[in-house]
Amino acid sequence: MSLELAHVTIDSENAAALAGFYAELLDRKVDPEASEYFATVGGAPTLMFIKVPDKTPGKNSVHLDLHTPERRAQVERALALGAKQLGEFDEYGARWTTLSDPEGNLFDIGESR
Repeated sequence: MSLELAHVTIDSENAAALAGFYAELLDRKVDPEASEYFATVGGAPTLMFIKVPDKTPGKNSVHLDLHTPERRAQVERALALGAKQLGEFDEYGARWTTLSDPEGNLFDIGESR
């Protein structure tokens, strides 16, 4: 299996407000369940906005979310290519692994539950 680009994820102070800006800019729709904590803007790729407590200096405020039914195998493949694993977590119905690329940029590989 290959990886698919699932989302472009953007850290925000208010997810719904920032999603509204991009929805207007791109002539797309914000999901009806949008809140200050989590929102998406439909289209390809989906834009996903997540509230963060503060924008950490040096942390990507935008990162790729890659999706696959074979998360563990794709994480191992990324590690073999030079990525570093930083953590794992469950969020919004998926299991995610956070990695950094060889230059330190963050990305996630996820698998729906």
